[in-house]
Amino acid sequence: MAQSTSITVFMVLIISTLALVNGSYLYPQFYDRSCPQAKDIVRSVVAKAVAKEARMAASLLRLHFHDCFVKGCDASILLDNSGSIISEKGSVPNRNSARGFEVIDQIKAAMEKACPQTVSCADIMALAARDSTVLAGGPSWEVPLGRRDSLGASLSGSNQNIPAPNNTFQTILTKFKLKGLDIVDFVTLSGSHTIGNARCTSFRQRLYNNTGNGRPDFSLDQSYAAKLRQNCPRSGGDQNLFFLDPVSPTKFDNNYYKNLIAKKGLLSSDEILFTQNQQTRQYVKQYAANQELFFQQFAKSMVKMGNISPLTGKSGQIRKICRKVNS
Repeated sequence: MAQSTSITVFMVLIISTLALVNGSYLYPQFYDRSCPQAKDIVRSVVAKAVAKEARMAASLLRLHFHDCFVKGCDASILLDNSGSIISEKGSVPNRNSARGFEVIDQIKAAMEKACPQTVSCADIMALAARDSTVLAGGPSWEVPLGRRDSLGASLSGSNQNIPAPNNTFQTILTKFKLKGLDIVDFVTLSGSHTIGNARCTSFRQRLYNNTGNGRPDFSLDQSYAAKLRQNCPRSGGDQNLFFLDPVSPTKFDNNYYKNLIAKKGLLSSDEILFTQNQQTRQYVKQYAANQELFFQQFAKSMVKMGNISPLTGKSGQIRKICRKVNS
């Protein structure tokens, strides 16, 4: 019996160590003693920002996604250009597109007043993404905390790792798998496109020249395509904005999946979930029929994404200002 107990204890120790190595010791109560008001500060600033501009909910959610997919969830996306740092803000996915940086600045300023050099920018982004989802009518979840901030950025990683609107199905799935996410996470996290906007430049080829043969993408409803062409011309208007979900553009719901079934997914990377893979097509149908199922899985997938390669312990730092490393 004693031998059996010692083996059990030994196994628990091994499992605990593995959890530490994988960053799994992020936990929701991380700041309960060091900064008990941290979650309230984030929630308050995000609520004001979203009340002022509904689109900000999608922007903050996307910021977290674009951060995690590069070097892990380490707030590298927030760093401005400096002596040794080339900012990720200048990458193709982020240039003239990523936004919400001022809201993160406001949260950080309030946090530094309340709890100096305690709460990381990476954790602020994770909390802001959750609060934005809730404010838009989506699910809530406990956000594991304890991430630290990176000392650098990766422009090349931002250009290469973030899924692009015109990537093939297999390319996007591979980008997810390289981050430890699976096909369910791919379909589910794409559902964040239930809110927010896309620029004309990100889907223009679907309207005019989808495969280089001068013809539109016929997996896009043609009456919908005609409407889109009115404000997305063959040339010019690159920055013109369009709702990703024209049915309920600022409400976090399952209409995104219903749109895909109706051939009204705005981006190619959205519509391919329904047209190019039997497994993802089934998930699209399930989520379109059952919003609660989508919400439950979205919460799980967001926690999983938030666990991508966090800096913990003594790695990285707690930045005083999110836009630059501490001097």
